[in-house]
Amino acid sequence: MSVVADELDPRGLVNRLWSYCELLRHSGVSTLDYVEQLTYLLFLKMAHERANRRLNPERIVPEGLDWSSLVNKSADSLHEQYEYVLSQLAREKGMLGAIFKGAKNKIQEPAVLERLVKDLINQHNWSSENTDVKGDAYEGLLQRGAEDRKTGAGQYFTPRSVIDVMVECVQPGPGDTVFDPACGTGGFLIAAHDYVVKKYASQLNDAQRRKLMTGGIWGVELVRETARLASMNMLLHGVGLANGEELIEVRDSLAKSPTRFADIVLANPPFGVGTVTGENYAKFRQDLWTETTNKQLNFVQHIYTSMKMHGKAAAVLPDNVLFEAGSGETIRRELLKRCDVHTLLRLPTGIFYAGGVKANVLFFDKKPPRPDSSPATKQLWVYDFRTDQHFTMKQRPLKREHFDDFIKCYRPGDRRDDRMETERFKAYDYTELIARDKVNLDLTFMRDSSADVLEEPDVIAQEIMDELEAALAEFSAITESLKALKSSREDTDMS
Repeated sequence: MSVVADELDPRGLVNRLWSYCELLRHSGVSTLDYVEQLTYLLFLKMAHERANRRLNPERIVPEGLDWSSLVNKSADSLHEQYEYVLSQLAREKGMLGAIFKGAKNKIQEPAVLERLVKDLINQHNWSSENTDVKGDAYEGLLQRGAEDRKTGAGQYFTPRSVIDVMVECVQPGPGDTVFDPACGTGGFLIAAHDYVVKKYASQLNDAQRRKLMTGGIWGVELVRETARLASMNMLLHGVGLANGEELIEVRDSLAKSPTRFADIVLANPPFGVGTVTGENYAKFRQDLWTETTNKQLNFVQHIYTSMKMHGKAAAVLPDNVLFEAGSGETIRRELLKRCDVHTLLRLPTGIFYAGGVKANVLFFDKKPPRPDSSPATKQLWVYDFRTDQHFTMKQRPLKREHFDDFIKCYRPGDRRDDRMETERFKAYDYTELIARDKVNLDLTFMRDSSADVLEEPDVIAQEIMDELEAALAEFSAITESLKALKSSREDTDMS
């Protein structure tokens, strides 16, 4: 019996999916496992819709292992087929096999699985032509999972509006390669692909299309489960081929020097200190300027080494990268010298799942050494989008239109000599930057009007919580750094 799937808005679909969480919890399925199982089933359903669309149908999943092989079965038969599908897809080559590698059925009650497949997922069209359901709802589900966990996974999700603005500013073109060294669920890579496809749709030749599909866009991710989600997300957005090479490499991105170099690097590196290997990366990487246990500072160096000459980068970085002394100062000096560090966007608080995070987007271009040894940076333009800006994850979420003024000031594609200062946009010359104590780039020039106007109590309370969480995060980073330093000294003494 065929079912005509209803179309819902992305938020409605996410809410409907999440409503089944209690059903699975009562069946002994954890929230994290629930999201994982839903991603498997959603992937199969969306792949089915992709194979049956009117224009340019594309089969991602082999017949007999697809959604049709599940939806026409019931109870124990469905349960057995689902486990068979997972085991067989794990044996496929390329991206598809990588996605289902190690996949196991965590829904042990056949009746619960049947309700999930037939009553929930099969009843709706997840690839509506009018809205980006395959992106918004799918990623929204992942974000709800991160929010529910409260900690840990939140680092993987950069707000879609921030991703879109960063991509719009760096303007990837048909011939550009794009890399994310900490790609999470692939948001930056997908947005870059979509930008190129939409802007250059009529101009792309066959070679450029193949490059976009088969390796012109790639990433590295430390956590295998997250890399799985990234590969799923990318295939469903038309990035990569089911039987083609894996576009997401699972490893510690910082552990070795890059062997591939990109025209554009986009990243939101994980916050924190320490290393996966237990060693200072600079001990076995000759391409780093200095050693540090600060992950973001290591990623700044790694991003630079991953760029082609004249390449462009945009990275989300916490405030401490702008002012941390010691290795932080060394890295900022080198970056200002070797790159045109031209724009700093100070982001508002309340937009990340990790509470209290104060972050920025730093834009810089890699330049060749100058004959006169002069620095590549001439001016750093700072846009303050933090002062007097209040956003929350639910009541007032950050949207793309909130960045309209920043885009107007940034002037993507135009000469930066034509920029003009405004109340929120101010330029600092290199001589002024390098003369600042510790080359501190934590530049503030706007006065918060909240000092004059009393905010609502709930806003004040949230701001206090954000400040406390940010302070605790800084203290935690300092503590970990001191532990790492002590351990390093003890190792030295023993040797």
